[in-house]
Amino acid sequence: MSQRRQPTSDPARAGRDAEARARAYLEAYGLRTLAQNFRTRRGEIDLVMADGAETVFVEVRYRSHPGFGGAAASVDARKRRRLRQAAAAWLSHRPARARFDVIATDGRTVDWVRDAFRDEA
Repeated sequence: MSQRRQPTSDPARAGRDAEARARAYLEAYGLRTLAQNFRTRRGEIDLVMADGAETVFVEVRYRSHPGFGGAAASVDARKRRRLRQAAAAWLSHRPARARFDVIATDGRTVDWVRDAFRDEA
């Protein structure tokens, strides 16, 4: 009889930890949290932040190993489309100037990509 091996890491927990670190990092730079894990039927936004009068939609990407590809590069066209759709739902009730940022982390370092992509409607 073989025993099931316990996973050495929990991806959901690692993702939550990465989001918490990203939130703290952005707050240390003066952004204010408006929402975390904002969900619509069209998509989810990890963090919605205020940077002055601007609403910032933040995608947090965690990669435990660089061999899996860069975290920021993993925000592909499909993901950008879903983020834009979720942002449109947010903005329909709270009109504001907006931008899309990406926080890429490997657990040790944080790379903040401001204005990572445009809202290409």
